[in-house]
Amino acid sequence: VGLLARGALVAFPTDTVYGVGSHAFQKDAVRRIFQVKERPLAMALPLLLPDPAAIESVCSAIPALAWRLAEAFWPGALSLVLPKSDAVPDFVTGGRPTVAVRVPGDALSRELCRRLGAPLAATSANRHGRPAPITAQEVQIQLGGRISLVLDGGPCPGGTASTLLVLTCSPPAIQRPGPITLQQLEQAGGFQFSG
Repeated sequence: VGLLARGALVAFPTDTVYGVGSHAFQKDAVRRIFQVKERPLAMALPLLLPDPAAIESVCSAIPALAWRLAEAFWPGALSLVLPKSDAVPDFVTGGRPTVAVRVPGDALSRELCRRLGAPLAATSANRHGRPAPITAQEVQIQLGGRISLVLDGGPCPGGTASTLLVLTCSPPAIQRPGPITLQQLEQAGGFQFSG
């Protein structure tokens, strides 16, 4: 937490894959995520939150559907794309008016956010275009020497990135398939995908 507060990058296990994160509101730290991953600056970074209530601090115009899905799947492997609030800097979202948010299913990520007192701008701890790591050793191979710390929590149980659901269109759209299926989303949210 001390490293994150000072603008360092830290890799850590989540319920899906290992992530690399920074304090979401520190511009230099967020930019370093793009640099170490060799990730295009136009690609937005998702935010990890400590609990569902924190969604109100980073999103605006939150639809009832978002709350239903959060109740059903958070903490867990579902990321929701929603309109960002003014609190979220453009350097996190690549200038987009939306932000992806998630309350991870593992206690470590949530506790990091709680103790930091801010969301984590976080994404998989790999170089852009390479497989997402599920062990600390895989993080070391890809990002070792480029980040300040790798927290080794053993293999990640999920091994697959979160389902990414866009709620700024009607009907909602799955931008990235993941552990939570279309049918589970429809059942919990009370809606149907088109087509």
